Amino acid sequence: MSLQFLLTALVVVLIPGTGVIYTLAIAFGRGWRASIYAALGCTLGIVPHILAATLGLAALLHISALLFQVVKFAGVAYLLYLAWQAIRSGGALSVEACPTAQRGWRIAWRGALINILNPKLSVFFLALLPPFLSGDPATATAELLGLGAVFMGLTLVVFVTYGVFAATLRSRLLSSDAAMRWLNRSFAALFAALGARLALEKA
Repeated sequence: MSLQFLLTALVVVLIPGTGVIYTLAIAFGRGWRASIYAALGCTLGIVPHILAATLGLAALLHISALLFQVVKFAGVAYLLYLAWQAIRSGGALSVEACPTAQRGWRIAWRGALINILNPKLSVFFLALLPPFLSGDPATATAELLGLGAVFMGLTLVVFVTYGVFAATLRSRLLSSDAAMRWLNRSFAALFAALGARLALEKA
């Protein structure tokens, strides 16, 4: 595994995307423990896409316009649902002083769905991973899975860091109703914007 791959993967993971925004929303709303579940879920949501890239299914998704559109619009609907959950009082992603209790597995599952329902991720890994292979066909599958595992490890570490940092600011935000309203509206707007961007993506 090359240093170039590690640096490339780290830069990609550090750029805030849907998973980071979800992790931050959970951290601000429910604290650092919940944010770890969110980060774990987002990381596990990468698994199907790495397997798709390894098995060649990503190429099929890229070629099949119908399959791509089905997964894409399921993802769009889900992001709009998360936007509603961020702005709705008592919603799963709303930032409130006394949030309703949620099981860790539910937080993780929502995070996983964010990535599972993003068809661009399979195509992304199909483009990202092969250039870093050794060129030996006999070890190509193992190398792809290894690179994917490293990418997932970096994702988990970076997302947990984002979440724990955000959680440290939580107590300050909870003392201001205006700050909580601003955060809820901001997260709702971000998820809605990400849903609109996904809707415009092409295979």
